[in-house]
Amino acid sequence: MRPDHQQPEACRQGDEDPYSWLEQREAAEVVAYLNAENSYTDAWLAPQQALREQLFEEIRGRIRETDLGLPSAKGQWLYYQRTEAGAEYPRFLRCPRLSSNSLEINSEQEQLLLDLNLLAADHDFLQLGDFSISPDQRWLAYSLDTQGDETYSLFLLSLDEQQTHELALEDADGSLCWALDSRTLFAVSMDETSRPATLWRLQLGAAPVRVFHEPDQRFYLGVYRSSSESYICVTSTSKNTSEVHYLPADEPTALLRCLAERETGHEYDADHGAHGFMIRSNRSGETFGLYRCDADQPGLSGWELITTPDPARTLEEISLQRSGLVLQYRNQALTELEVRPEGQEPYQVSMPDAVYSLSVQGGEEYSSPQIRLRYESLNRPAEVRALTLATGEQRVLKQTPVEGPFDAQDYQVERLWALAPDGERIPISLIGHCQIQGTAPVYLYGYGSYGATMDPWFSHARLSLLQRGWRFAIAHIRGGADMGEHWYQQGKLAHKENTFSDFIACAEHLVSQGITTPAQLAIAGGSAGGLLIGNVINQRPELFAVAVADVPFVDVWNTMNNPDLPLTVGEYEEWGDPREPEVAALIKSYAPYENVSAQDYPALWVTAGYHDVRVQYWEAAKWVAKLRYLRTNQQPLLLRTQMSAGHGGASGRYQAMREIAEEYSFLLTVIPAEA
Repeated sequence: MRPDHQQPEACRQGDEDPYSWLEQREAAEVVAYLNAENSYTDAWLAPQQALREQLFEEIRGRIRETDLGLPSAKGQWLYYQRTEAGAEYPRFLRCPRLSSNSLEINSEQEQLLLDLNLLAADHDFLQLGDFSISPDQRWLAYSLDTQGDETYSLFLLSLDEQQTHELALEDADGSLCWALDSRTLFAVSMDETSRPATLWRLQLGAAPVRVFHEPDQRFYLGVYRSSSESYICVTSTSKNTSEVHYLPADEPTALLRCLAERETGHEYDADHGAHGFMIRSNRSGETFGLYRCDADQPGLSGWELITTPDPARTLEEISLQRSGLVLQYRNQALTELEVRPEGQEPYQVSMPDAVYSLSVQGGEEYSSPQIRLRYESLNRPAEVRALTLATGEQRVLKQTPVEGPFDAQDYQVERLWALAPDGERIPISLIGHCQIQGTAPVYLYGYGSYGATMDPWFSHARLSLLQRGWRFAIAHIRGGADMGEHWYQQGKLAHKENTFSDFIACAEHLVSQGITTPAQLAIAGGSAGGLLIGNVINQRPELFAVAVADVPFVDVWNTMNNPDLPLTVGEYEEWGDPREPEVAALIKSYAPYENVSAQDYPALWVTAGYHDVRVQYWEAAKWVAKLRYLRTNQQPLLLRTQMSAGHGGASGRYQAMREIAEEYSFLLTVIPAEA
């Protein structure tokens, strides 16, 4: 039996929010309603139990369940993780380093630092936040979320005495940063809207000392130690403006200094290295340039322009080593790395595939002559490579294994281009088995918000679809920064409609090119990507057979009109302030929940997290209820609310596999092989 829906007349008339009662989190009738939805989902899925279990076993069978992570060196120690078959979480260990360049594990002398499986024994959910070793390597500071609401408890473990102490800081966001004295930690607490807002100085046995407070609701606080380990840096960032303060890492009680006072629209981030602060800034252009500044001469007047903004590509990140730096650019929906070794000519890093994901990964000390790169593609599992800065030589340190039959050459990876209504070309990344001929089911994924890039990634689980004749595609739509900063700007605020029309154009392109048909097309997105899914099925429901919306931000109108909700005010720079009439009209025009109408809809798989602070559980619940009442067909419409989780879903690795198996069983039932 479907859950009972209240106030249908209000829903029909459209003069109020008929399902606002679902926002009463602790109300017994709300909890009962969510449990009833879960029971309805269980009943619908029951006939697919065998398929769901088969999918889970397939996914688990491709994972090397007992494995050793790639060690990271810190002085005379190697730090690493082990996973064991049957265990949901990794174990964190260390061992003495055999030699200065060795990554070989000395298992006879290894020391267990943290076993998350033991810590999870009394909790349905467990998320490790920060894991930070003190500079003298005698202490481990770590943070845990045991509910899924992204509120963390802070702990300090003495590695000499194996004694654990809880640090007294309420509403911590989980971040931890050591000063060089190995006694002082910096941590951040959140305000009543779950916004990281206040920096504290912590020491064992002492009361927290407030260091800095960010009063502006649009700005989020962060803290880190520079690559050179010389400075503690404190960031205040909004969606379009930033500010960095700093103090000497060996003087934790020193006063903060400001690298450059905030100016609306000026975004910058900074790291300290051999030549002072290196700063990525949009001061001279929206594609960002590179600046340098001495730590003892802060302020814009002391900034020196090193590299002017490149109009053809966006500077996304900078990575510093003592022997050089790496600039990460975004060009034509791909990452380009430019290496600048100390005293040598710069060079570009080349990669073997036409479609890939590439980034600089931690794990090397600042003094190391090399950096680590993470590389993967739709058909290539992630590998970590060591790049020697001076020579450009690369060597593979570790490749993520795929157990069982798998050959990357069996899969064809393509870059396609769809044409948006305004003439813009939208990239699509596509993978399918080489033996597929003609149309086939396609899983089309999209996001398109916050300037996030959707670089192609490998998935062990996805092989269960690909091996059944499906294709998988990513629509690199505006609102993300896949094509650079301008791509983001063209898909936010007054230009938000581009996000939706781009995605529809990508779907239409896949159909027009004979790759799939509307009866075979599944679409998916999560969080702000759920807003995308909710919008396009309102606009073009006939174009899609099934839609997946994970923790979807679909009640955008009501959320943006409630500044008391977590994180709402900080979202004004992304979506606009609905107190302005033209903004209100725009948001209402695309908000999925407000625009549900009496029409046929595709089958829907919807998820929510009861403890989610980013997208409240009721957004999905209200949306599903309204869809059930107004739609004119009876396609499957299922809501799965994780009652012990938050925005990211289940915390254990086997739990996550079962979630994917559940979704895939739904897709394979709605779109059978003969579709």
